[in-house]
Amino acid sequence: MSGLDRIDREILRHLQRDGRLTNAEIAETVNVSPATCHRRTQRLFAEGHISGVHARVNPVSVGLGALVMVGVVLDRSTPDSFAAFERAATEMREVLECQLVAGDFDYLLKIRVRDMADFNLLHGKALIALPGVRQIRTFFVMKEVKEKTALAF
Repeated sequence: MSGLDRIDREILRHLQRDGRLTNAEIAETVNVSPATCHRRTQRLFAEGHISGVHARVNPVSVGLGALVMVGVVLDRSTPDSFAAFERAATEMREVLECQLVAGDFDYLLKIRVRDMADFNLLHGKALIALPGVRQIRTFFVMKEVKEKTALAF
């Protein structure tokens, strides 16, 4: 975290915990003036230390109660096959996350759908048709024990 001082880190921690805090509330908590806090926060955005501020929507309330983790193995390990897969996975609205990983799979996908039947349709129409897919392993999440988006720094 080079280039970030104690105040910058405190601002980041507070925004990470609650992105709805006002500038005045953050300024008071980190013991700087509102103008200084605003300037620092704008700089943190501009330098890419803050990538966005979002509301966490309850997936069940919008009809997306099933969480599915999918391991994907590609038929080739080439830059072109990786790029083609990544482009296609990025375009799928059901895919929340896509990570290139080392180990038994090439990619791990985090997918939200209504239910198992919804996933079955997605699997049959879209997942197996993704470019270069050789094998898919599906893991239905039975219980979300911990989902932490806040970074520990």
